[in-house]
Amino acid sequence: MNLAVLARLPREMRDTLFLLLVIGWIIAPQAGTLPIWASALAAGVLLWRGWLAVSGRPLPRRWALAALLAVTLAATWATHHTLAGREAGSTLVVMLLTLKTLELRARRDALVVFFLGFFVMLTNFFYSQSLPIAAAMLAGLLGLLTALVNAHRPVGQPSLRDSAWTALKMTLAGAPVMLALFVFFPRFAPLWGVPSDAMQGRSGLSSSMEVGALAALALDDGIVMRVKFDGPPPQSQLYFRGPVLVNFDGKRWTAPGGGDGFEATIMPAPGDLQVSGEPLRYEVTLEPSRRPWLLTLDAAPRQPELPAGQRVRMTADLQWLSYRPLTDLLRYRAESYPQFRYGLTGWDHKPRRDLSAFLRLPGGYNPRTLALADELRRQQPDGDALALARAALERLRTGGYSYTLEPGVAGRDSADTFWFDAKAGFCEHIASAFVVLMRDAGVPARIVTGFQGGEINGVDGYWTVRNADAHAWAEIWVADRGWVRVDPTGAVSPGRIGQFQRLRLPEGMIADAVARLSPTLLAQLRAAWEAVNNGWNQWVLNYTQTRQFDMLRNLGFSSPSWQDLGRVLGGLLAASALIGIAWAYWERRRHDPWLRLLARARQRLAQAGVDTPPKAPPRELLRRVQASALPGELRRPLAGWLLALEQWRYAPAARKGGAAALAKLQRDFRRFQWKK
Repeated sequence: MNLAVLARLPREMRDTLFLLLVIGWIIAPQAGTLPIWASALAAGVLLWRGWLAVSGRPLPRRWALAALLAVTLAATWATHHTLAGREAGSTLVVMLLTLKTLELRARRDALVVFFLGFFVMLTNFFYSQSLPIAAAMLAGLLGLLTALVNAHRPVGQPSLRDSAWTALKMTLAGAPVMLALFVFFPRFAPLWGVPSDAMQGRSGLSSSMEVGALAALALDDGIVMRVKFDGPPPQSQLYFRGPVLVNFDGKRWTAPGGGDGFEATIMPAPGDLQVSGEPLRYEVTLEPSRRPWLLTLDAAPRQPELPAGQRVRMTADLQWLSYRPLTDLLRYRAESYPQFRYGLTGWDHKPRRDLSAFLRLPGGYNPRTLALADELRRQQPDGDALALARAALERLRTGGYSYTLEPGVAGRDSADTFWFDAKAGFCEHIASAFVVLMRDAGVPARIVTGFQGGEINGVDGYWTVRNADAHAWAEIWVADRGWVRVDPTGAVSPGRIGQFQRLRLPEGMIADAVARLSPTLLAQLRAAWEAVNNGWNQWVLNYTQTRQFDMLRNLGFSSPSWQDLGRVLGGLLAASALIGIAWAYWERRRHDPWLRLLARARQRLAQAGVDTPPKAPPRELLRRVQASALPGELRRPLAGWLLALEQWRYAPAARKGGAAALAKLQRDFRRFQWKK
């Protein structure tokens, strides 16, 4: 139903249906987060109210509304076990808004609906602050303002188009003040923003990994982070470090301490980390993950540059961890050295005792892999770790192994299945089988999970890292070098590491048809859309106090502070107020063409010797002209002109000519022969 269809309906029906459409629009984004009963009841109430408006039937009695309200409160309590909080509060306010539409008996009821609607719009941002939600709520805001303007035009059949135009002008008039408040209002972290539980986790990494788990992430194109490098990075070194997994029970790998990462590694940062070469400098915009891991490239010896109030620490396995879950978009700068060494101190003299956790395997699992490890040891009697690793990688390169998302069922002995039966797997199958083999061969080894690679967006120059880039690789301990990265997936599928060749499911029919017409069209559209989203993330969602101070520095403040922000904001608001006052004065005194023409008539009559008070209306001017000494050939047409001027303003029948009739009055006024 569009505005043209609504315009042909009786006004009360039209206004009610329009308001119901707007309410449905602003509630719709929450359909996936509200309880099923709430979404169904809200839709049913809106449809019922629309049917009452169309059929002209009376609204339900108050006892029926009270019963519905009681049912809503009881269902909310049963669902959330509380009437407070984000979820319960959002459910209640949505239901109150829809139930209020059933008692739209007076304009004050409509005003309550309008302001409840504004509040429901706000609750949408508790669940998502994405650009599409913001655009949808902007449209909802214009719809509510249109209905509000229309409610203040009680007489006649005002056009919804005119009301919408007025609402748009109101929005545009308030936009500069809104922009000034957004840019300069002080942001006192962590008080600024949505509640900390408002964002859902998006990263699929975990402090545990079951063989086959990362393959599911390969089908998820969700964005994990965006990275802006100061210079072109070496593609083969793009390993973003996540949880390090040590313990293996035959089926699942876990980090030391378990948990979600907060207790995973309690040892202090390595004291022997040595870096060399030129560092990679980059800026990361990390999506909320509800995990503590700050993803950085190997290895980042110095703490990333973080917003004020964000505290992190480095663990013994080179991870940077936050002290609290990352529930909001986070931007930080980091510096990493692809060439590094660590892991020698305290482990070089008594490796068997200190490295026992990296050699431990459950008994009774993978007997064929153990036999393969014995064979490798016989080939390398000195037990050289790098030589054993090279032998295993050579087997992967030449043994007919393949990289796939569908390796089949691993069974109880997952390493045996990979090495001898399936000979196919995703990165975690390959890494797990490799680490088991290394441990059986007496080489301390562990699994590192994270993300490898990404793709550069040609529109904005950011590297986009997705869940599909989730990766697992291995680290082995070498006596004179410490921990060394070994990526066995690169031996099976070199393109996965160097050229970022990802495994993908077949495209859908529509996407395949578009790709046939233009192979690059979908990629270009996605790059453009993601660049727009990235701009939204960078300049709106992640506009922090650091960026506020950077803007003040660009404006000439050498050491910006909260006081400077207050002064700039106060000055802008004062200037806006003065501009508004001047605009209102001009609108009242000069913008009205009828008032302007009347003022010119008073001025010209005063010059001709007629006494004209400053506020005299056309009728009073007519009386004074008739009593004046003006010649008759001027007095008679001037009297008729003043009468026509009055009729144009106050007699609706005389205004049929509209602006054209007023323009004729202006031309006639200029033709008068003024003589004293």
